[in-house]
Amino acid sequence: MEAKGYTQDGTVDLQGRPVIASKTGKWRACAFLVGYEAFERMAFYGVASNLVVYLTTQLHEDNVSSVRNVNNWSGSVWMTPILGAYIADSYLGRFWTFTVSSLIYVLGMVLLTMAVSLKFLKPTCANGVCNKASTSQIAFFYSALYIIAVGSGGTKPNISTFGADQFDDFNAKEKELKVSFFNWWMFSSFLGALFATLGLVYIQENLGWGLGYGIPTVGLLLSLFIFYIGTPIYRHKVRKSKSPARDLIRVPIAAFKNRKLTLPTQPSELHELELQHYSSSGKRQVHHTPTFRQVVPSTGSVTLDCFLDKAAIKEGNMGTTRPPCTVTQVEGTKLVFGMIMIWLVTLIPSTIWAQINTLFVKQGTTLDRHLGSSFQIPAASLGSFVTLSMLLSVPMYDRYFVPLMRRKTGNPRGITLLQRIGIGFMLQVIAVAIAYGIGDVFNAIGLLEFFYDQSPEDMQSLGTTFFTSGIGVGNFLNSFLVTVVDKITRRGGGKSWIGKNLNDTHLDYYYGFLLVISALNLGAFLWASGKYIYKRENIEVYVDGVQVESKALDTSPLAIQV
Repeated sequence: MEAKGYTQDGTVDLQGRPVIASKTGKWRACAFLVGYEAFERMAFYGVASNLVVYLTTQLHEDNVSSVRNVNNWSGSVWMTPILGAYIADSYLGRFWTFTVSSLIYVLGMVLLTMAVSLKFLKPTCANGVCNKASTSQIAFFYSALYIIAVGSGGTKPNISTFGADQFDDFNAKEKELKVSFFNWWMFSSFLGALFATLGLVYIQENLGWGLGYGIPTVGLLLSLFIFYIGTPIYRHKVRKSKSPARDLIRVPIAAFKNRKLTLPTQPSELHELELQHYSSSGKRQVHHTPTFRQVVPSTGSVTLDCFLDKAAIKEGNMGTTRPPCTVTQVEGTKLVFGMIMIWLVTLIPSTIWAQINTLFVKQGTTLDRHLGSSFQIPAASLGSFVTLSMLLSVPMYDRYFVPLMRRKTGNPRGITLLQRIGIGFMLQVIAVAIAYGIGDVFNAIGLLEFFYDQSPEDMQSLGTTFFTSGIGVGNFLNSFLVTVVDKITRRGGGKSWIGKNLNDTHLDYYYGFLLVISALNLGAFLWASGKYIYKRENIEVYVDGVQVESKALDTSPLAIQV
């Protein structure tokens, strides 16, 4: 394969034929994908960033209801990728799942534009004051929003992983290029978000909501056009398992059946296929790790790690037609459980992120935003300061911070993925509002790359949904917190922290509450990351045609090695 110039990871073209490494993939293909992401994020944030203003000014929802509805919709947008990723990994593949979902996405945007443009679908307004929307108008508007959520469910988890697929992990030069991929992927996302928060929200409030939603709809169509231009040079990963998520069920069941058996003293005595099997099939062998392994002194019992290892015991499967699970299968299940542990401590930071398109915007409506006598900055545009800080920080991180730390640590990424996430969380705790944009360069990008990198090979679309679902649950948590805090602080005739008039409330108390739970969550993250052990793969890497042995980039815990 190497002699003929084909990719070493088994990627193919759209017709299933092996692809030439020099003519496909890499940044040449990713340029189209990055272009798509910029326009798609412009479309999404063109809706999301100012939605709370539309709900309060056009549909007459109160602050608590509007924040709750925006959070519920945003949560759905970030949760539906679980289904989209499962369909991609198990049935259609990333490209075709994306294609079908993008049509649903476009349909939702068209319907939403109609909902704010056509007279019979929107509330009537006079002198800037709108009448209450009818039940049918509200139903049509929210139906369009949730159709967008369904479409986004198939596009969001697959487009970023499809981009990462354009780099061959078996090629040392391409693997090095891949290190920067997620940085610049998110940079393009921030660029689209910046245009939305600076330009589209102004158009929506000053030139009309129909035009303000129509432009991102056209932008979404343009993004798809850009995406499909690159079809001839895209690389597609071949599905190696019919149902990759099946191991998540099979391994615990097998371990339970073997629960009374004694684990061998050496991991090498567990069932595993020969390395040649993985090399010939294009799969990756995952080495045994002591993830979660701790003996409880008082009982002598062991934790989840040893329990799952029992699924690979050879003794319990003698005389049966079905072989035991392999170490690689067991390790894949461990990886998922390990990512769940990290995922849990990302929920509070995601709750903080949910403030940007809800309470931050509503708070902005109370400020004096006039520049001169005739120009007023839209409240939703204040969020562009966060985006600007991200756009400035990403190139600095990729071009200066990573090379500097790479020389000090020897890690190709500069620092480990969990170190990057932890720094982002610490910045968030230090200053929730001021430093959050810079913190996001560390935690948001780090989380997306972490969940992709640490996922089992056949579940990388599903793996990235740990990132999206964390944001989704964060939105739902914020909706829950806003509702509960409002009810509790309103008891006995008290003043609500989040009332209709933000100038007469204690929103500062609510932010202080978020700061406290963020600090506590940072402690939980440090504990969880200290327990996590990175994936260790055994793959053949080629450098200028010479085969060398390689393992995962990250093998150290959070603590900086000296």
